[in-house]
Amino acid sequence: MTEHLTTFDPAELLSSDEAIAAFMADAFESGDAGYIAHALGVVARARGMSEIAKETGLSREQLYRSFSERGNPTLKTILAVLKALGIELVAKRTHA
Repeated sequence: MTEHLTTFDPAELLSSDEAIAAFMADAFESGDAGYIAHALGVVARARGMSEIAKETGLSREQLYRSFSERGNPTLKTILAVLKALGIELVAKRTHA
């Protein structure tokens, strides 16, 4: 008997602002720039890449490329997408 597996897409589970906030908080806590960029791309897909493209003035293709596995989004792109998603990036002092 052969099992058929499907690909898991976390974007399908991000249907509320609370779920998105928790997902992004986890990504930021990781401190891994690649994971943060990937998570932001997942959230953008969950919200609708066409809508994010319209709100940021960037093309869908540019967004998909920036947040792909091999992508390297600029800070300008990241900030534009965060703003379009209604996510605020806050700096706070850590105790080192």
